[in-house]
Amino acid sequence: MMWRAAAVMGLACFAFPLGAQEQAEIGTGAVLRWLDRTAGETGDVEVSNASAVAIGKLRVELGECRYPAGNPSGDAFAFLTVHPEEGARPIYSGWMIASSPALNPLEHPRYDIWVLRCTTG
Repeated sequence: MMWRAAAVMGLACFAFPLGAQEQAEIGTGAVLRWLDRTAGETGDVEVSNASAVAIGKLRVELGECRYPAGNPSGDAFAFLTVHPEEGARPIYSGWMIASSPALNPLEHPRYDIWVLRCTTG
C-alpha cells in the first residue's frame, strides 16, 4: 500500500508543468578574478567567449558567459575549462556562477579563479 501511494505521488509530480526558467542572454565575454595564494597576488582579467587566457601557470578557456535577459549586471554564469599547462588534460570543466563560486569551485592548491560578471560590448 505504501509503495502504491509513493508511485501515485511520483506520477503526480509529472502531471504539473515545471516553473518557467529565466531567460538568459549571451555576453561577449567575462571578467574573471584570480588569486595566487603562494605569491599573495590577485587581479582581474577579461576574456572573450571561445578564447583563452593565461593566469599564472594555468590556461583558462571561456566557452561562453550568460546573464539574465535584460539585466547585464545580474548574476553571471560562465562555462570554464582550466588546464594546468598547454596541451594537458583539464583540471576543471564546468559552469561557474558569479553569486555562488563555492557551488562548483576550481580545486587547485595555488590558484583560485571565479567569475565576476559578463561583458556585453
